[in-house]
Amino acid sequence: MKKRSGEYLLKGDYHREIDRNWRYYPVYLAKLEFVRDFLAKIPVDTRILDIGCGEGILVEEFRGRGYDIIGMDLNYSSEYVKKGDITAMPFDDGEFNLVLCLDIIEHLNFHEQEKAVAEVKRILKKDGKLLLTIPNLAHFASRLSFLFTGKLIRTSAIERHPGDRPIGEYLSMLRRNGFRLKWRKGIFPTFPISSVLTYLFPSRIYPLHRILNRFLAYPNYSFLNVILCEKD
Repeated sequence: MKKRSGEYLLKGDYHREIDRNWRYYPVYLAKLEFVRDFLAKIPVDTRILDIGCGEGILVEEFRGRGYDIIGMDLNYSSEYVKKGDITAMPFDDGEFNLVLCLDIIEHLNFHEQEKAVAEVKRILKKDGKLLLTIPNLAHFASRLSFLFTGKLIRTSAIERHPGDRPIGEYLSMLRRNGFRLKWRKGIFPTFPISSVLTYLFPSRIYPLHRILNRFLAYPNYSFLNVILCEKD
């Protein structure tokens, strides 16, 4: 039985039918494409937790392909999604080989981010891996804005992303909480023209995003970073 609270009471299962006029639409598609490709290359018996998974889109998809994956969300629960808080998760120490944390950390306050990363480390097995996607406050357009106006371009309203920070600060936080960086990738370098086109025509600009993400997405300049870490 599905149970909803928070935004899911207002919006329903909105990740199942994404609004094509959503300004984050091409970034969301690129993120899911990358995560799907990543998961498709790992063994199906890998024990996986998707934190903050909402309706569990990826959980359902990969369970249907035989993967050992479950989800957890603060505002949603179902057959394969357990209700829980990332800062105090209802799982045993060392229970998972891989944790997904996709666009979650930035929704937490700074002190909660430290607690969340420590909790993820706790539930991971030795040498377990953490795959994150995190918006970067220091993306290219934000740097230009700061240079000329003294204002950064936040990755969302402060009420939604109270923990918004430059990507380097997130990397430092991961290291001091017992994770070593394996690799990271950028999605959506916010060059002025592509940013304006994304704002105006989000559903039509995805082909351009694929080209930019392939050839020009230097992580420090990109709106979103995909990061793979390993537990020390």
